[in-house]
Amino acid sequence: MYKLSIKPFFIVTALVVGMHTMTAQDGLVNSLKVNASAKSAESFQFTDVINLENTSVKNQGSSGTCWSYSTNSFLESEMIRIGKQPVELSQVFSARNAYVEKGKNYVRMHGAVTLGDGGELHDVINMYKKYGAVPQSVYTGLNYGTSKNKFAEMASLSEAVLTAVVKNPNGELTPNWEKAYAAVIDSYLGQVPENFTYKGKSYTPQTFAKEVVGINPDEYVEFASYADKPYYSKTMMMVPDNWSFDLAYNIKMNDMTNIIDNALKNGYTVAWASDVSEKSFSWKNGVAYVPTKKFDEMTAEEKENMFNGPKQELEITEEIRQKAFDNYQTTDDHAMHIVGIAKDQMGKEYYIVKNSWGTTNDYKGYLYVSKNFVKYKTTSFMVNKGGIPTDIVKKIGA
Repeated sequence: MYKLSIKPFFIVTALVVGMHTMTAQDGLVNSLKVNASAKSAESFQFTDVINLENTSVKNQGSSGTCWSYSTNSFLESEMIRIGKQPVELSQVFSARNAYVEKGKNYVRMHGAVTLGDGGELHDVINMYKKYGAVPQSVYTGLNYGTSKNKFAEMASLSEAVLTAVVKNPNGELTPNWEKAYAAVIDSYLGQVPENFTYKGKSYTPQTFAKEVVGINPDEYVEFASYADKPYYSKTMMMVPDNWSFDLAYNIKMNDMTNIIDNALKNGYTVAWASDVSEKSFSWKNGVAYVPTKKFDEMTAEEKENMFNGPKQELEITEEIRQKAFDNYQTTDDHAMHIVGIAKDQMGKEYYIVKNSWGTTNDYKGYLYVSKNFVKYKTTSFMVNKGGIPTDIVKKIGA
């Protein structure tokens, strides 16, 4: 889940030319550093309305694994919700298994499918269902002396293996290519444990998922919103990182915030995927909204004060949202975890969003994202079906 778009050029270089000098994730984070105002934190007065329990903020490092960090954070909150002691789940375990499955799809599709670190929220659920789960302490993915993820070299080598396989030099594929591909990944991330001990008891990844994590992967529902597709039925998620070709329920734009609000009010957090490349998304200041003016139409003073206190927002329609998606202004580049609702001093509501870029911003790893931004820039989101309003459940037949 990272951006592949026409803006700005240096991000495209990181994505398309390869990941030799910086990963796509590094390019995305670096591009957002200029989106900041000097006195933002003192200009906003946020008051919590709902703030659901969640685990500590993590740092995905130089890896495009936001989808795994956000969704595993979501599952950790699900453990809390059902009364279990939360465990920090290995985000790299989910990613590693997704990379293996993605490689199989890549070869099956003759190389005509997205490769790389990117993924979707459903990938974590799918990998949980097939492979189980392990604690972070058992499988860190830090197998070569680093303290944080750094996946660029691994990505280059694993892609080279798959490219050679797709060329089919023998005229017939052998089963050994899968072993060779997995061996490259495991040489960087480490061998997946078949058995491990946790709190004095032996588990496999499957038994750990069943006995300790305890969630039912069939309870999770993924949504998207496309104005050009039938509503309340499943449709293909038309984003490049949907390498598994999963379907999501297509809903109207306003249904997105209605579902998210209902979920939060009933104790369910939400895994959220979005475009974050907008000038009105500030990681440093921890605020995202939709200005009434385009950035290039703002005065120098307006640009300087973009994040200094509440601002009026553009009203988002389904037509505006769909147009941005169709012309690549909205692309699938980041995933986070919605854990609550807050109000500013003017009474406007924002979602409290947990990120996976560490704790270096004004709100120690969290952001306040306006509901209009969510309506405009969401690419997909996932929630336990218990958090879905009754009328939506009836419409989709879930």
